[in-house]
Amino acid sequence: MRTICPVFRYADARAAIDWLCAAFGFRVHAVHEGPDGTVAHAELVFGTGMIMVGAGAGPGARPADDDYAVYVCVDDVDAHHERARAAGAEVAREPFDTDYGSRDYVARDLAGNVWSFGTYRA
Repeated sequence: MRTICPVFRYADARAAIDWLCAAFGFRVHAVHEGPDGTVAHAELVFGTGMIMVGAGAGPGARPADDDYAVYVCVDDVDAHHERARAAGAEVAREPFDTDYGSRDYVARDLAGNVWSFGTYRA
C-alpha cells in the first residue's frame, strides 16, 4: 500500500503519461477516462512509489530549477539521466555527487514540473 502519491496535472494528460513512461521509466497502473474521453485520473508506478496524473492546467508559473515537485529514488542515476535526455527531458542539473553520499540529477517534464532523481534512500 502506498501512503503518499503526488498529483500532477497536464494539459494533455495522455501525452504526459506516454512521455513520463518513456523518459522517466514510470509504468501505467490505471487510467480512468472522464465522460469527454479525457484522462480524469491515472496512476503511474515506479518501484513502490506512485504518482497520480490528470487533465488540467498544470503548474502556474515556471518553478525554479531547485523547486522539486518530487524526488524519485533510482538505482543508476547516470543511466536514468541518459534515458530522460534521450526522450527529450530538459535537464536542469546534470548528475552530481552529494556530500551525503547520493548521486542525483534534476530534470523538467513536459509541463515544466521539476523532478529530482537520485540514489538516496531514507
